[in-house]
Parts: sequence; structure tokens; C-alpha cells
Amino acid sequence: MGRRSASALATSGEVLHLIRTGEAVTRAEIGRVTGLSRPAVALRVAGLLERGLVVEDTEGPSTGGRPPARLAFNAAGGVVLVASLGASRTQIALCDLAGFELARTDLEIDVESGPGVVLPLLMDVWADLLADRPMPQVRGVGLGVPATVEFAAGRTESARVMASWTGVEIPPLISARYPVPIFVDNDVNVIAMGEYRAAYAREVADLLFVKVSTRIGAGVIAGGEILRGALGAAGEIGHIPVRDGGGVLCRCGNIDCVDSVASGTAILRDLRARGREVHSLSDVVTLVRAGDAETMTVVRRAGRLLGEVIASAVNLLNPAVVVLGGDVAENFQPLVSGVREVVYRRSTALSTRSLRIERSRLGAGAGITGCALMVIDNVLAPEVVDASIDAISGGTAGSSGPAPRPADRRPVTARASG
Repeated sequence: MGRRSASALATSGEVLHLIRTGEAVTRAEIGRVTGLSRPAVALRVAGLLERGLVVEDTEGPSTGGRPPARLAFNAAGGVVLVASLGASRTQIALCDLAGFELARTDLEIDVESGPGVVLPLLMDVWADLLADRPMPQVRGVGLGVPATVEFAAGRTESARVMASWTGVEIPPLISARYPVPIFVDNDVNVIAMGEYRAAYAREVADLLFVKVSTRIGAGVIAGGEILRGALGAAGEIGHIPVRDGGGVLCRCGNIDCVDSVASGTAILRDLRARGREVHSLSDVVTLVRAGDAETMTVVRRAGRLLGEVIASAVNLLNPAVVVLGGDVAENFQPLVSGVREVVYRRSTALSTRSLRIERSRLGAGAGITGCALMVIDNVLAPEVVDASIDAISGGTAGSSGPAPRPADRRPVTARASG
């Protein structure tokens, strides 16, 4: 970021961005980068200090005389409440403003019991987690749900896994108790972004995250951002049919969708049909670790069928890395091997020249990280920070006119997954 012209001087929110990224961490550096006068810099920094978004550190290096006061982003200046809901497991946590997990509870919740049961339970757990901390300021709430979501409204649509949630606008149900910005997205989108930002952002810009659990879904990172498509249906790989699936009827009404033949649910069904007494995926893990031949055959076949679909996605999207996450992918190496076998054989030579296929680095924590980042990216956006400071100071965030409004977000829909 070079020196800005006088007609585009930095606002308080933009100054915060400079401090968060480390591009400018003293008042003098902020002035040099932005072209702001010393009084203007002081005004913007004062607003950020008052909001608890930055802190001062006088221990910085000095070139002579008193060292300049260094400014640092205050990750402890608030918390975000997050929950990553799954068909079989829900993670509930508090995170700081850097997305670091402060406290977490994992629960087995029947999401089909509906929002009237699940959301009050989430809010009670958040209250318990907050009670153990010294009065933190709640800055926002983020949820990932296994359903199609109209992101702008936080409304679930076509909730095949959570049918009782279809058409539910979630933010109003939470805001009565937590009157802060509330964001809701599809679970695989937030998991993909959490995985990418925490583990891959410095390495690649294009990533395909495939969640293989009770259901199958995908999140596409293109150029460092979630690729949603025209209506948010990008990444809906679970309902792509495969060859030689055996004529299995999928929950969507089609035949041999990869979700119906390669998901955790499908693996359990096929093993029971072969006489194995398996009640949960943990039972399958036990059989895999014991080297049970029948189980290894079923799991590897699921991997090969999933590999067919991923191979097509690799040809179309040309990601730098395919990350396999979810309970099944994280525990079943034969499935990962089956995916690799088919992808490297059926994708084009160019698309696989440097392609990596890996298991999740974050594991179960990716959903929590992604939910936290979804909130933080929105509540700390420069225009939102400016508006909040203007509301306190009467319009002195650094804009020459009315306080900037948060950017209008185009209504998008994130697809359902498992």
C-alpha cells in the first residue's frame, strides 16, 4: 500500500487494517503510508483505542531518545461465539478476535429436533463458557450448519439433512439474547475457509476441500476466496452420479449419487449388508485398524467412487491441493488411497502435475476456525469499524461525509452438505 492521495485518505477502519497486517504499527508509519496529518492519525488511533481494538506498546526499538509507541491489534478486545453444527456432532466455542479458540464444548445433538431446541441449547452453552471469563465483550456470532443457506439473510433453505430447519431465519432467533452481528453459512464453506486460512493460505490460492462424513460436500477456494457460484451451489459434489454405483437411490431422488454410495452412511449400510455388526463409524475404524479384509474392500471402493467425482472437479477447477476432511477421510486411510488412485489416473496430466491430495491438517477444529473468521472478517471490515466509531464519536472516524455503511452483500446461497 503506497502513499495515498489527499482525496482518498485512510479511515479508522483502514488504519486498523494496516495495524492488523503489520504494515504500519506506529503513528509515524501510518502517516507515511496514508498521507494523513499527525492530528488526523491521532484522531483515528484514539477511536481505535477507545473501542479496544488496538493497544499501545512502548517497548519497541528506538533510534535515539524515547522509543515510539507501537500499536498492536488487540485480539483480546472481545470474543466471538461460534458453533459448527454437523449431522452427528456439534462443536461450540468462544474465540478471540484473531480466531484463536479460547474455550470449546463438543456435543452430540440431534439437529433434526429443530431450531427451537438446538439454538437455545447453543446459547446456554455459550452463556456457560462466557461465565468462566471476566466479562468479555461479545463482538459477533457465527454458525456453520449442514444445510443450504441464504447467506445475506442467514436463512436455511433446502435443509435435506435438517428438514425441520427449512425456511428458518436464524439471526432473529439468536439476537434477542445476543444483540450482535450474526452470520450463518453452510458447514463445508466455513470448514474449507478455516482449513485454508489457518493451514494453506501462505502456500496456495486454489484449494478444494471435500468433507466425507455422514454426508459428502465440498467447499471451493478460488483465488483465496470461497467460490459460491451464481446461486451459491458451487461445490455440490455429493449429488453427482458415479458409474457402477449399484443402483442406490439417493435422498435427492436420483440414482447412484456419490453421497449415496461413498459417504459414512453408505459405508455403514454396505458393511451391514456383508454381515458386519457396525453401529457407528467408530466401529468401522476398529475394523479398519484390525485389518478386516471385508471392511478394507468396502472403504477402498468408497474411495474410488469418490475419486471419480473429485477427478472431474480437478479437471474443471485445477486446484493446487485437494484436502479430504470429515470423520471418514480423517480416519480411513484406505479411502484416501482409493481417492488418490483414481484422481491421478483419470485427471489430466497438467492438472495433476503438482496436485497434492492430503488429509485435513486442522481436523475437527477447522469448522470452529472458519466460523470465527467469518465473523471477524465482517465485524472488522473497515467500513463496519468506521460506522461503529462514528456511532460513538458522532462521525469522526475519518470520512469526509456521512459514516460509511457496511457494503451491501449480494444474497447468495450456500449448498447443503453432510
